[in-house]
Amino acid sequence: MMTETNLLQTAPPVARVERTETTLHNRTLIDDYAWLREKTSPEVLAYLEAENAYTDSVMKSTEPLREILYAEMVSHIKETDQSVPFREGDYFYYSRTEQTRQYPIYCRKKGSIDAPEEIILDVNELAAGEAFMAIGGFTVSDDGNLLAYSTDTTGFRQYTLRVKDLRTGELLGEHAERVGSIEWANDNRTLFYTVEDEEQKRQFQLYRHLLGTSHDQDALVFEETDERFNIGAGKTRDGKYLLLESASHTTSEERFLSADDPAGEWRLIAPRQDDIEYYADHRNGLFYIRTNDKGRNFRLVTAPVDSLEQTNWTEVVSHRAEVMLEDIDLFASFYVACERAEGLPSLRVVRFAGAGSEVGSSEEIRFPEPVYSAHPHTNREFDAHNYRYSYQSLVTPGSVYEYDLATGASTLLKQQEIPGGFDRELYGSERFFATAKDGAKVPVSLVYRRDQKGEGTNPLHVYGYGSYGYSLPIGFNSNRLSLLDRGFVLAYAHIRGGGDMGKSWHDDGRLMNKQNTFSDFIAASEVLLARGYGDPQRVSAEGGSAGGLLMGAVSNLRPDLFRAIVSHVPFVDVMNTMLDASLPLTVPEYEEWGNPNEPAAFEYMLSYSPYDNLQPGSYPAMLVKTSLNDSQVMYWEPAKYVAKLRTLKQNDSLLLLHINMSAGHGGASGRYDYLKEIAFDYAFLLKELGVVAV
Repeated sequence: MMTETNLLQTAPPVARVERTETTLHNRTLIDDYAWLREKTSPEVLAYLEAENAYTDSVMKSTEPLREILYAEMVSHIKETDQSVPFREGDYFYYSRTEQTRQYPIYCRKKGSIDAPEEIILDVNELAAGEAFMAIGGFTVSDDGNLLAYSTDTTGFRQYTLRVKDLRTGELLGEHAERVGSIEWANDNRTLFYTVEDEEQKRQFQLYRHLLGTSHDQDALVFEETDERFNIGAGKTRDGKYLLLESASHTTSEERFLSADDPAGEWRLIAPRQDDIEYYADHRNGLFYIRTNDKGRNFRLVTAPVDSLEQTNWTEVVSHRAEVMLEDIDLFASFYVACERAEGLPSLRVVRFAGAGSEVGSSEEIRFPEPVYSAHPHTNREFDAHNYRYSYQSLVTPGSVYEYDLATGASTLLKQQEIPGGFDRELYGSERFFATAKDGAKVPVSLVYRRDQKGEGTNPLHVYGYGSYGYSLPIGFNSNRLSLLDRGFVLAYAHIRGGGDMGKSWHDDGRLMNKQNTFSDFIAASEVLLARGYGDPQRVSAEGGSAGGLLMGAVSNLRPDLFRAIVSHVPFVDVMNTMLDASLPLTVPEYEEWGNPNEPAAFEYMLSYSPYDNLQPGSYPAMLVKTSLNDSQVMYWEPAKYVAKLRTLKQNDSLLLLHINMSAGHGGASGRYDYLKEIAFDYAFLLKELGVVAV
């Protein structure tokens, strides 16, 4: 418990220096704070608590502002709400929330949406007495009688499997630890699940469990021995086959098994080839396979289940250099191609001409705004005649539409309700392309309140990520209204390393091209200022995880450009982490960052690693946030980074470290607790950019 003395701590804690040296490739890395890795050490925990106490003390004056911000955010949420029901088998499934309760309640109704409600899982009840609660796997047997689900109570992404009898509400004796994906066979008695190894948190084994038997008797079906690869189990939409995917960041392969024959033999669709990915679904005796074997942006082929040799693959959609084929949603009479071009997603509905694979008419679903997100919603029925998709933008709340295959018309089923006086006409969004230093055109999306937008006078907040080929989502978030209504322009830089412009965009920002990620973000920020979107003296930036690496890198490269930075769970200790193969994620991530055991990769990674490139000088004000139980970026990375920076920073800007002592990579799990964390971040920004006097 924090004492009043702790809360009034006015000086930042000073971390003890204990020199550690690592020599490789004739270079010696010096780390004075490696001792902070001892998670159970009383000294380490005391230091982290002291950092929290210092942050609380410095931010104490913002408490009234945080309360105002939190109240605003809650006022814009429909606290008691319900998702759009979707049909699966005999039931309509949905989730709902209740005012003041932190977690969702999962429900269903049999036969009709007007039937009596059946609560299948109340996460609030599971969370009773827990500081953290997250649901991992969640799957109902085909007959609707059994729910298999998994829970994490620490934030370390370590999930426990349970099975519930939905007829009686009884929790059965089935139990397994460190579980990942979960899938039922069609007999409603056999459950397949994957588990992780204990050190690297890599899903590497697939087990088969027969209901009512001891888990000690579960059959080990498959084990992935390559440390780069994780496995996951699923089922084709038509329910005919179970699929087992084994994938690294750049390579994949899949096995399949008749869902009616769970004890049968798994067959390989195609053997893995380095840097080739493929993903399959099934229809009418054919696997539809999305693959990048002929080009980075993927093509679509079919292959007969009984004759999978690649010489029998028939091309349905060819590779296109300008269009990324991100996914395929396959149904009995049509498929939907989820594509991305010029940084924007699209949904193309393609009808089959008959029972075969020949295609007939096609139509692209059109979207009205210059900046938006559109992606598939829940579509569980294979023999469907309608298609549900989600749409939102920076100014349009999340919406669920249903596309009618017969008429080509889309019907709005539900749009997120924003209470508290939200008027979308008050807000404007734009998109433009910033020119990077090497001439690349970088998409930038932005949103602002129209009546508060000036010329070069607004506080400007720039967000970025730029890794793993992940396309930065552009959606609505009612929390942002607290910044927009105070005059902020919010910008999102779709920098290289992400997937916004296809796989080549990812390639141009990973491995030996990683520096492009950082220079793109700097260029985007400079162009935003040149175009008058912000006051050069009031610019802030934000990123998390790999986006926290981005924050650390740009802070080193251009500390003069930003007044304040919010860095969530930042991956800043690149060299020490990537040289430790025992840590979760390290070996698989050689394909994203490089293998520092190779001299060229070592030198390149060392050139940008934020922790290793800290130098004496002036730095922006920083709020660095982490969680003690983070399994993806260990808490000690941001802790070490802050400790070292405190010895080098020569100006009086704030440097704050906040550690959630009972959460993981995503922070607080409860929706109200999470809003308090966001209010804390916003208060820091408003204070540092001089928008609100505190």
